[in-house]
Amino acid sequence: MKITDKDDVYEACKILKEYGPKSVVIKGGHFFNSDVSEDVFYDGKNFQSFSVKRIDTTSTHGTGCTFSAAITAYIAKGEVIEESVKLAKNYVTDAINKAYKIGKGNGPLNHFFK
Repeated sequence: MKITDKDDVYEACKILKEYGPKSVVIKGGHFFNSDVSEDVFYDGKNFQSFSVKRIDTTSTHGTGCTFSAAITAYIAKGEVIEESVKLAKNYVTDAINKAYKIGKGNGPLNHFFK
């Protein structure tokens, strides 16, 4: 499925949900050349968007892996999934904002900013 707009994101969430997970998150870091980075959460009934202003940086290597790991960590700490996604989005945003420019190309975010 090709995703070209927000309606496609919602449809993709519904299709992925049919495979059996309790919920779906689609990370929107690269969508639509927007000035906003928006992730969409779907629990089978409701959609919830988590948006932040896009950060002008090359320190984005590993954001998807960090996002999924942070969601998992917050769930392990007892947070409900929706809150875990929100907290993970905030964590990744802060880690990007606090990243050091290292080397050439896309560098890593700063996992140890706190």
